[in-house]
Amino acid sequence: MSARFKMPDENGNEKEKGTDSGHSRPENTFPNGRGNPQGAGRLLALDAARGLAVIGMYLQHFASKERITTIVSGNTTLLFVLCGGISYSIMAQHMKNRQKDTTAFWAKMLARAVFVDIMGYLLIMLNTSFGVILPAYAAMFVLALVLVGLSNRTLVTTTVALMFLAPPLMLLGMSALSGASLLRDVAGGPMSTLALAPAFVAGMAIGSLDLTKKRTAFLLGIGGLMLLIIGKTLAAYVLPELSRSFESWLVTVQGTAAMPDPYAIWPLNLEQPMWHMLLWTVPHSASTFQTLTGLGFALLVLGIVFLVPKKTNAILVPFAGVGRVALTMYAAQFVVVWLLTLSRIDYSLDRVPLGDLLVAMITLVAGWLISRLPHGPLESSMRHFDRLFSVPRSINTPK
Repeated sequence: MSARFKMPDENGNEKEKGTDSGHSRPENTFPNGRGNPQGAGRLLALDAARGLAVIGMYLQHFASKERITTIVSGNTTLLFVLCGGISYSIMAQHMKNRQKDTTAFWAKMLARAVFVDIMGYLLIMLNTSFGVILPAYAAMFVLALVLVGLSNRTLVTTTVALMFLAPPLMLLGMSALSGASLLRDVAGGPMSTLALAPAFVAGMAIGSLDLTKKRTAFLLGIGGLMLLIIGKTLAAYVLPELSRSFESWLVTVQGTAAMPDPYAIWPLNLEQPMWHMLLWTVPHSASTFQTLTGLGFALLVLGIVFLVPKKTNAILVPFAGVGRVALTMYAAQFVVVWLLTLSRIDYSLDRVPLGDLLVAMITLVAGWLISRLPHGPLESSMRHFDRLFSVPRSINTPK
């Protein structure tokens, strides 16, 4: 599930100055460099998309109704990660356009990765029943540094390659790295960095586009719809039979191995990789097909919110409020579940009439109220943390 920043504000956006399109572009693309300190010039639609991802997570965890879970489970995680990749790309361009030394960007990303990682492990310590994505997300900040500055074609090619290579590698990692928590966060399972990398790298490619153009938004929406249709069609008509055949073949090849001795030396203590997951389509399985469907959903949502006309983009404001404090809102759901569980209070509203609507409204109001602050609590803490380790320096140009 997820996060962003100003950096890409773990909310993933940058302050921006308005344009005629109704959405805005990064302030750093303007010579005067002025921006609204309250973030009014940020990409409203990007904040709104991130906010929708967070609301989807709350619906999944607190509403739990089947019709809602079918839509949001897994898909909103990829939407969240996609927005993070877009923000990451925008931040890199911001630093470049402001003629900041690339070391400053690296230092900022490394510092924020440490902060997000610490937050992730603190949430994991609460031991709720939900997976925490922040450690994997933090590793993404570091690993993505090697992709900064590459062409869009390279980023798209990398995304496609990861769609096919990441699933088998993360299944191999889930077995080989089972005893190493840190490495498992990077490449060991469906909630690892490797499993979520296709969406993040796709976001980096999208972040270099002019998102204020309606044509860009339209193409994103159409592309997302096509991927979603392909993924759903494969899941309904092709993969069920193919999966059964594949699992039968695996049994003939691998046999039914006994459970390994957990006290044996490595690699004799490892279980066989769960190769049958390669053809799964269930949420958070991180197979090629689940990622294809989830990424299609994310692109479709992103395209739709960016297509909202300037005259009616006020409808995005409440969702953008949640998106601006997404890191705080993301962490809050785990704390709420922890507190309610300690108090022996059932936090699921799946049996409450209109419970899903109630969860969405509470999340919207809470996010909007927190966004009235100059910065969200965790967003502000993250900025203070990275300032301890990074001092922006301008590039020295020869006279």
